[in-house]
Amino acid sequence: MATDGIDAVFVETHNWGRSARFFQSLGFTLEFETDHNSGQFRNGDGPAVFVAEIPADRTPHIQIALRVADAAACSPGEGVEVVTPFEDTHYGTKEMTVRDPDGRPWSLQAPAAG
Repeated sequence: MATDGIDAVFVETHNWGRSARFFQSLGFTLEFETDHNSGQFRNGDGPAVFVAEIPADRTPHIQIALRVADAAACSPGEGVEVVTPFEDTHYGTKEMTVRDPDGRPWSLQAPAAG
């Protein structure tokens, strides 16, 4: 199984407005904003940064999504723990979660089947 680099970084925040200004101050461009305090930024040809506001009682996390060209052809190699197999997401992709040797979760993201 091979990945094609980093597809996106998902960032949770307690304050969408402050986070949006932070990324724009670093040179990121807002590609789109949702109506529920989230949106996607990009800087050049690099991966997208998707920022989503979460409730104050949750701890903000960052998740890196690795790009996979084809979910059907993706089979993690020996020693890769699959936490969840590829599933359709509400944002139009297929996503699998695997765990690294230190217990951190990683997302593998593929285009939704057309």
